[in-house]
This record gives sequence, C-alpha cells and structure tokens, in this order.
Amino acid sequence: MEVASRVAPLLAVVVLAGAWGRTLNGVVAAVVGLLLVAAVLAAVHHAEVVAHRVGEPFGSLVLAVAVTVIEVALIVALMASGGAKAETLARDTVFSAVMITTAGIVGLSLLSSTLRKPIVRFNSEGAGGALATIGALAVLTLVLPSFTTSSPGPTFTDGQLAFAAVASITLYLLFVFVQTVRHRDYFVAPGSDDEDHAAPPTNRTAFISLGMLLVSLVAVVGLAKTLSPTIESAVLSAGLPLSFVGVIIALVVLLPEGIAAVRAARIGRVQTSLNLAFGSAMASIGLTIPTIAVAQIWLPTGLQLGLGPVQIVLLALTLFVTALTVVPGRATLQQAGVHLALFAAFIAVSVAP
Repeated sequence: MEVASRVAPLLAVVVLAGAWGRTLNGVVAAVVGLLLVAAVLAAVHHAEVVAHRVGEPFGSLVLAVAVTVIEVALIVALMASGGAKAETLARDTVFSAVMITTAGIVGLSLLSSTLRKPIVRFNSEGAGGALATIGALAVLTLVLPSFTTSSPGPTFTDGQLAFAAVASITLYLLFVFVQTVRHRDYFVAPGSDDEDHAAPPTNRTAFISLGMLLVSLVAVVGLAKTLSPTIESAVLSAGLPLSFVGVIIALVVLLPEGIAAVRAARIGRVQTSLNLAFGSAMASIGLTIPTIAVAQIWLPTGLQLGLGPVQIVLLALTLFVTALTVVPGRATLQQAGVHLALFAAFIAVSVAP
C-alpha cells in the first residue's frame, strides 16, 4: 500500500500533463478515471498517516479538510469553465456532500459497527454540537436563498452572500476551536483508551506523506477537470439531470472519507466515524461557500444556492433523524437502517427529481 500510494499520485501527475487540454476518447477517459480514483485513495492514505501522527481529534480534522480542499478546487475549476451546470454546481455538490455524510456514511458506519455489537456508544456532546453546526450552516446557505426576496430566484444579493460566507467560516472555525482546544474530550469516545493505537509514524514519514498529499490533491483536481466534459456527456446520455454531476463529484471526493469511517467503525471506533462524517459535512459548507463567494469576483457565471422544495424536505428530515440518533449517545441496527433509507431516497430523487 505504501509503494502504491506514492506511485499513484506521481503517475497521475504525468498523465495529467499529457492529457491536459485534450479531448479524451473512451479508453483514455477510462484510464484517467482509474488514476483519479487511485489519486483520491492515495490522498486519503497520506492524510491518514498525517492524522495518525497528530492524533485525535486533529486526525479527523486533517482528513475532513483534505477532502474539502479537493471538493472546493473541483467546484471552482468546473465553474470557471462556465456551462449550463455552473450556476448550480456549488449548491448541488454541497447538498450532496451533506446528504452523503449524514445519511450515507453515518448509516454505513452504524451498520458496520452494529452488525458486530448490538449497541454502540459515542459521545453525544461532540456529535450533537457538530450536528447543530451543520444544521445552522445548511439552512443559512442552502435553504435561506430560496426564501429571500431581494434578488430573483434562489440567489443571494452580494451583501447576503457576504454575510453567509462570513457566518459560515466563523461557525466552522468556532467548531474547530471547540473540537481541538476547549472541549477536545467531547470528540473522543467515552471510556476510550488512546493507547491502543498502533505506534504513530515518525516525523520524517509524516512530512513525506504531507508532501505526497499535496501532489495527490493537485492530481485529483487536474484529472477531474480534464474528465469533467466526459462526465457531463455521460450523465446527459444516460438521461439523468445535469445536477447529478454534483452528486458524482461529491461521491468521488467523499469515497476515501467513507472508507476511512467504515473502517474505523468496524474496529469499534464509532466516535471517529462520526467525527469524520460530520467534520466533512461541516467543512464542505463552511469552507466551500466562503471560497465560492470570493471566487464570484472573477467567475464568469452566477451562483444559485437555494434548494428546491424536495431537497429542503429531504434535508430537514435527515437533520431531524440524525439529531434523534446522536442525542442518546448510543445507536442500534435500527438507526443504521433509517439513515441508509434516507440515503437511498436522496439517490432516488437525484436520479429522478
């Protein structure tokens, strides 16, 4: 794994240099797609190494931020190229990220853990605080634009967008402070023993992984930008709505996060799984919206952030169900099934709105 995680990003960068600015045929597009997935997996591996070095809850934070950097860069790169999907791409991707993490990743993590142990426990203070922040961020940035009247359509005025951006980054940074400084114990499983981890990597290994992580991020963003016309054509050819491009982007960038969360849940670290899922959802909104707001200065397209009625209902139901899951500080197979049902509903309405 170690050798593959170092070779894959370097190979991806080489292929990126050769494919940049060219039209890809079927075979080349397939190769680029495989290298994209390999670069994503390499990115999360190196992020995990760095995370292991710094420990929890900093480790979950490193993974969440790394994944969000990929997501933000992809959104900005694709919006810069314009096109019919550009105005709603940020909204579709962020909403997809929230649903994938709070319904899909949480559901799979709980399923993985409750199949081994009937009742799993976690720290409700940390999970509840994270979910409250996600709810506030989602409503302020994705729901409110559908009801404001100062600008036509599901959009913000420049002043409203600036407020949403400042509020988003402020809430996110406040959460990071609470998670890593003020109430760090809230994000560690009750009664857990941090000494049962494997020995952390050396500083040299961690710095090498940090460098490879940066290379992987560059490769992922570049390959996804190169592959985006092929993805859009495939979505339209399959008769799917153009908004499904945002779902695909979110699925690609959150794949390694999901793998890491399920892997943690399988060995009994449900708290780590929730930290990963909620941290990614929060970072997806708290970092993406401010970045897009600043990028609007030079992006050649408008920005529609407001969700439609179906998406708003699904978001509200997911936040409500997730609150009922985290408040008791324990979960069973029932909660896993409910979350996975919501994730299936999200995929269903994304395919056929």
